[in-house]
Amino acid sequence: MNKKILILGAVFGLLAVIIGAFAAHGLKPEISLEALQTFETGVRYQMYHAFLLLFVGTTTIVAGKTKKILFYLVLLGVLFFSGSIYALATNSLTGFDFKAIGFITPLGGLLLVLAWLVLLINFVKSSKN
Repeated sequence: MNKKILILGAVFGLLAVIIGAFAAHGLKPEISLEALQTFETGVRYQMYHAFLLLFVGTTTIVAGKTKKILFYLVLLGVLFFSGSIYALATNSLTGFDFKAIGFITPLGGLLLVLAWLVLLINFVKSSKN
């Protein structure tokens, strides 16, 4: 499981850098400043959670079962939260109205919050110092 977690963390980090650079250079002239800031929020949260996965994949403090739960919470959380933010921020550039799927953003945020809560509970229950 550690290898899968580390790969996902690296992929999320890689994509955050690529997507962030694309926003800074390619999207800047195409969307409003507010939309660009919203887009950057998605990139920032994706990168935060890439670091979280890299930590989880390399630590022995987190139990194996907890690692699996964190993997799926972060995977879905980032896809829903950051993915929907990317779509909503670039809504003016497409023919599809992404506002119809805007409910996915808070659901993704909730999954990310749950991931941190699961990690906290793991630390509280841990018998390791």
